[in-house]
Amino acid sequence: MTIEITTTMAIDVDGAPNAYGPRGKPTLDYELNAHEGATATGKIVGYLTKDGHVPEIQGDNDPFPGFYISTTGFYDKDNSNTLDPKRYLDASRVNYVVLGSAAKKAGAALGDLVAVYSMKTHKSVYGIVGDSGNSSGAEGSLALLQALGYPVTSGKTGGVEEKEIIVRYFPGSNPKHRFYGSQAQIDAQAKMLRLSKEFPASK
Repeated sequence: MTIEITTTMAIDVDGAPNAYGPRGKPTLDYELNAHEGATATGKIVGYLTKDGHVPEIQGDNDPFPGFYISTTGFYDKDNSNTLDPKRYLDASRVNYVVLGSAAKKAGAALGDLVAVYSMKTHKSVYGIVGDSGNSSGAEGSLALLQALGYPVTSGKTGGVEEKEIIVRYFPGSNPKHRFYGSQAQIDAQAKMLRLSKEFPASK
């Protein structure tokens, strides 16, 4: 059984090791967008903190030393090091969508696989349900929008404002919540399960 939603799509960069950082760092998004409601008083949800306020900082052996450690709702449970940026999905490298309430009601969960299609670019790709926090489901990773053919480079601008994105969820497609840290792994698993990324509009 599958469920599909047709939606707009904001850009999510959470999980990318260069998503957020101190002022002056070439980050993928504004620090304010790491807060609930994108307000200074909102709870920080886009990166790890020591006490709710002080950011955890990447070390010299991490991908982006000095940047904050950004997280995603879906993560590698076999990696117990919460401060390891590789524990989370990299929004700049992995196609992921945010779990919407309609899909959740239909049984979809973090870690399940998806197929995503753009009615504008006529491209379709595989992805994973990688994050939460937007009940509409109208949000996807930077890598996803790029794979669909949109000329976006960060979370600071762009996104898809028209309802031209179709997300097909495959509830229960990852029952063991296996972590796929690369797009190649996601593609291989989706193909092994023979999940369809063909859409009527693409024919």
